[in-house]
Amino acid sequence: MFEYAPAPESRSVVAIRPSYDLFIDGDFVAAKSGERIITVNPADEEPLAEVAAAGDADVERAFAAARRAFERVWSPLPGAERGKYLFRIARIIQERARELAVLESLDNGKPIKETRDVDLPLVAAHFFYYAGWADKLAHAGLGTRPLGVAAQVIPWNFPLLMLAWKVAPALATGNTVVLKPAETTPLTALAFAEICQEAELPPGVVNIVTGAGDTGRAVVAHPGADKVAFTGSTEVGKEIARAVASTGKRLTLELGGKGANIVYDDAAIDQAVEGVVSGIFFNQGHVCCAGSRLLVQESIADELLARLRARIERLRLGDPLDKNTDIGAINSAAQLARIRELAAAGEAEGATGWSPPCPLPERGYWFPPTVFTGVTQAHRIAREEIFGPVLSVLTFRTPEEAVAKANNTPYGLSAGVWTEKGSLMLWTASRLRAGVVWSNTFNVFDPASPFGGYKESGYGREGGLLGLEAYLDV
Repeated sequence: MFEYAPAPESRSVVAIRPSYDLFIDGDFVAAKSGERIITVNPADEEPLAEVAAAGDADVERAFAAARRAFERVWSPLPGAERGKYLFRIARIIQERARELAVLESLDNGKPIKETRDVDLPLVAAHFFYYAGWADKLAHAGLGTRPLGVAAQVIPWNFPLLMLAWKVAPALATGNTVVLKPAETTPLTALAFAEICQEAELPPGVVNIVTGAGDTGRAVVAHPGADKVAFTGSTEVGKEIARAVASTGKRLTLELGGKGANIVYDDAAIDQAVEGVVSGIFFNQGHVCCAGSRLLVQESIADELLARLRARIERLRLGDPLDKNTDIGAINSAAQLARIRELAAAGEAEGATGWSPPCPLPERGYWFPPTVFTGVTQAHRIAREEIFGPVLSVLTFRTPEEAVAKANNTPYGLSAGVWTEKGSLMLWTASRLRAGVVWSNTFNVFDPASPFGGYKESGYGREGGLLGLEAYLDV
């Protein structure tokens, strides 16, 4: 059997500062709170940088700057001129793509081949896409009046991509932004602040306040926010919905998921196996729309599981900067503890866990790719979002049973359907209560395609034309 030689991407393309301040009104400014947080590399637990933690006074400064920029500069600017700034940002992102990909892998723990080949191309694509819409809003049928100042809170699993999903449509429609990145992954958002400076974006149009949960709560609750956009856990999303309920603020929530990957007996099995692997092990399972439940038709379950195990045994876990790595580090100690807790619950409740022979590095946060069989719908691992590289396998006999099991969840974000029959595909997709249904593929994204969920997966849509609607006074 061939062995892979290490193929590490160089860290020298990234210059990480020892310390970072807040980005407010076009400049990096010290936090009045005086508090700092340390972001670490999840692959080795080594500190990367010290980052300011914004307090209430800092958040107030950011919203004041955003309001001034909205009223005096950005909303009066013609759409074609706003589009020029977005195009400029997109081009700078492309020019700095290698640096940003390495920085994302260091701060987040995901493999470099994912940040390089998926995250960064999509980040640039979203800015290009919405730059094209900036001068065409009158033709979209949604009106042209922006909402005002958008308060945006993004998660740690796709730090720069989630920033692009939110900032690009907000700016294209004439809004200004106060953005709070995740506590554990602030570095690419701060690099984006440098890109805003390089693009000569008017001061105050984008403001970035780093910090932990208290900072996020201050951003969401600020009376100067006309729009709140949040991506993260369902628990926090509910808290935000309660806080915003009586304020008149517009709200978009993209929350958790427990996506079902349905494989019918006529599916191309090898293709389905690749989709299942991508659906749950991409980004270590740190994906809200991950296909964390595999529903396989009973007649092909044994064959598919045998091929699935053989495929998983070929996955490589290790250094995120190695270009051969398939599975990187878990983002934080807290998330690793959550994954371990739910995996242990699966074993305790009678499911059978399997992982390939997989030596784990001594330092850092790691969890091997894991498959649970013998899972029932009552198991916690079939009901709760694990947000890690853990797959729960259930079987079904009829299409009706597949749909019933797929919909038997409080979530409704994503699903995948694998079949060679177009009629069966359409029949199934029309009955799945999921915001996104992939056909013979999984985890495919495009800036022109809207994304969002039902039930406890949130409401509102990001991406595409509907992503513009969320930032316009329709």
